[in-house]
Amino acid sequence: MRPTMRRSTEPRRRWAAALGITALVVTGGGLLGGPAQAAATASVAVDFPTHCIPPPIAGIPPIDGTTTAQITVDDATPQVGDTVAVTYTVVVPAASNPVDLALPADIMTPTGKVTLGGAQSGDVTVAGPKKNPPVPGKGAFPSFSMTGTFTVTAPGAITLSPGDYNIHTSYIMELDTPCTVTGPPAPVSETVVATTGGGQVNERAVQLSAASGQAGDEVTVTGTKFTPGAGITVAGRDGDAQTGDTTTATADGSGAFTARLAVSDPDTTGIVAYEGGAWDAEKGAGPLAYTVTGGGEIPDGSQQLTTTVRAGTLSMTQAGDSVQLSGVDFGRGGASTGDLRTVTVEDFRGGPAGWSLTGKVTDFKGPGGARISADALGWTPSCATKPGSPSSCAAGSAGAVGSAGATLASTPDGAATGGEFTVDAGLSLDVPAFTGAGSYAGVLTLTLT
Repeated sequence: MRPTMRRSTEPRRRWAAALGITALVVTGGGLLGGPAQAAATASVAVDFPTHCIPPPIAGIPPIDGTTTAQITVDDATPQVGDTVAVTYTVVVPAASNPVDLALPADIMTPTGKVTLGGAQSGDVTVAGPKKNPPVPGKGAFPSFSMTGTFTVTAPGAITLSPGDYNIHTSYIMELDTPCTVTGPPAPVSETVVATTGGGQVNERAVQLSAASGQAGDEVTVTGTKFTPGAGITVAGRDGDAQTGDTTTATADGSGAFTARLAVSDPDTTGIVAYEGGAWDAEKGAGPLAYTVTGGGEIPDGSQQLTTTVRAGTLSMTQAGDSVQLSGVDFGRGGASTGDLRTVTVEDFRGGPAGWSLTGKVTDFKGPGGARISADALGWTPSCATKPGSPSSCAAGSAGAVGSAGATLASTPDGAATGGEFTVDAGLSLDVPAFTGAGSYAGVLTLTLT
């Protein structure tokens, strides 16, 4: 009896980094008529549709869901020229962890924007800390908050609505999940009413091209309404203190400038721009929230060395493609036995996904149209793991193979998987008594996924 082995490979579904497929929800009320009629309103949570794009490695399509979020401020009745602190809280995310793999604590860093309307327009950059509770497989994403500030430049009712946001995840690899408001703007969650102050209004303003980045990444900083021709210092801030991240620019004839700031100090939590030799709130703008998502500064006298570990593939090889089973006697039948040609599995992908090796067999065809059913072939699998492999191989259950198939060996999903494995099996074909004499052959196909 001789089964011929074939093999096929299918791409393993890639891990869906459930990094931030959350949705933000903000509360809202209608726009107020004008400064004379305006009154500060209580912050409320609002629902709005969100379109999230998971990292390409996740292998899943964009997620469209409803998010719930709320915006609050530290001063709902500021004066023109005051700085207002804004907190953007995601109350109910739009989606859950789409995979069975649990996510550990403190890997998610959120950033985003709050949209201003009414008496003052623009966006407020907000960022949150790298902090989250563990997320179980297929579990709900946690609530999170982001903070930022803006300077009031006009009297009247100023509305605040949730804007686009991004979830940066530092787990196994650095990944981003950008989420946008579908059909912006989102509903209004908070309204502040500004009154005219006694002093001169500082209308200087800055914007950032991104609210987060890894240590050493550059962020583009643009400014408006500075003194034409003035020298501008752009710097990182840690609370009230300036960090080592600085660059300079010169305002053009309209008072605008563009600068690229390399942010390497992990203590940098905000970015400011100012005229003169030192920070002056009357001649500067910011801070805008900025989060360093990974890495750190390089000490003086040190050299940073980098390398790349390239992800490989999931593959298998086999020691041969035919097995000669032992013969049985006509009239007696019985077990026709042999051994599967050894299969070697190499998992060099470097991710969290395990693998499964399955097999199925055809009927055994003999002379004159005679057949032995595929269900008559059974196996007893075994699997060995090469020392040092992150994963451990588990043999499938002993039993019938059949045309429906059975598992030969597998490894589970995990935080880190991979390795080298050898898979074997004892084969036994139950040949009925008085089966027609002659040679019978079936095809055993192995599939690695």
